[in-house]
Amino acid sequence: MTGDVWLALPPEEIAGLPAGLDYHFYDGGEDGTQPYPADPARCAFFTVPYLKQSSVKVGALPLMPRLEVVQTLTAGVDDVLPAVDALPAGVRLCNARGVHDASTAELALALVLAALRGIPDHVRDQDRGHWRPGFRPALADRSVLIVGYGSIGAAIEDRLRPFEVGEVTRVARRARLAPHGPVHALADLPALLPAADVVVLATPLTDATRHLVDAGFLARMKDGALLVNIARGAVVDTGALLAELTGNPGRLTAALDVTDPEPLPAGHPLWHAPGVLISPHAGGPSSAFRPRAERLLVEQLTRYAAGEPLANVVRVTGRQPGAQGASAAH
Repeated sequence: MTGDVWLALPPEEIAGLPAGLDYHFYDGGEDGTQPYPADPARCAFFTVPYLKQSSVKVGALPLMPRLEVVQTLTAGVDDVLPAVDALPAGVRLCNARGVHDASTAELALALVLAALRGIPDHVRDQDRGHWRPGFRPALADRSVLIVGYGSIGAAIEDRLRPFEVGEVTRVARRARLAPHGPVHALADLPALLPAADVVVLATPLTDATRHLVDAGFLARMKDGALLVNIARGAVVDTGALLAELTGNPGRLTAALDVTDPEPLPAGHPLWHAPGVLISPHAGGPSSAFRPRAERLLVEQLTRYAAGEPLANVVRVTGRQPGAQGASAAH
């Protein structure tokens, strides 16, 4: 294996990288104008820069004829799939399944608790010096529906259980049995939604899940329910959500870590829609990211250097999606 390895983290700061590979650091720089660290034509293993614009994430890929592996540092790969699918056959796309489980699950729980207990209202009242007590819903005894039951969905359930939730219902692309109980198929959602007090979206963005949360989905949610999105913004039809929130104020509330469009532009009506809490796609970026990302890179590159199968392969170019037996689900 004589090709270069481009890493989105400084290789000299990552302990345990296998010897014998030529490492180069590339994350695009603060403004996205970092020059390429080496000839892209020599790159065989490319780590997609984290939290960067598209031109930095995938701009070099067409210049890499020897490319064998594209490794993301995100669980979702929808933003790089079009560029990867345009590459020659045989390139493996691997995601970062497991890297963001703890951090994203923490934020999901924080959003649920903040929205239910009215924390945004308390902060606004504090700014005004206004003491306004009152009753708010608790998470205890509430029924929670998790839509997208991969590793992040399971991590969310693990963190919900100590809060004495009433029931957790799981939904994924296909029905199966998980350690905590049955997982329902997406087709079961219409029958499950009316019973849920909290609906947490943790599904990848695919053709099947784009605008999954439409007017019909929202209409089936019970009065007073909370919608939490830590998946991808386009899983929710923003127009339908705005129509529901403004047309029926107070019937539903929402806590959104992701939006469509994203970043959410100033002046967008979602900023001021009734009953909405918004965080700026903060699920992954935390102190938990770096050590887990480093471990993933060391494990993957150790496998790569030894010629062993890689983990987290979600696409091999030139094959039908799903043919390689891995899923891009969170």
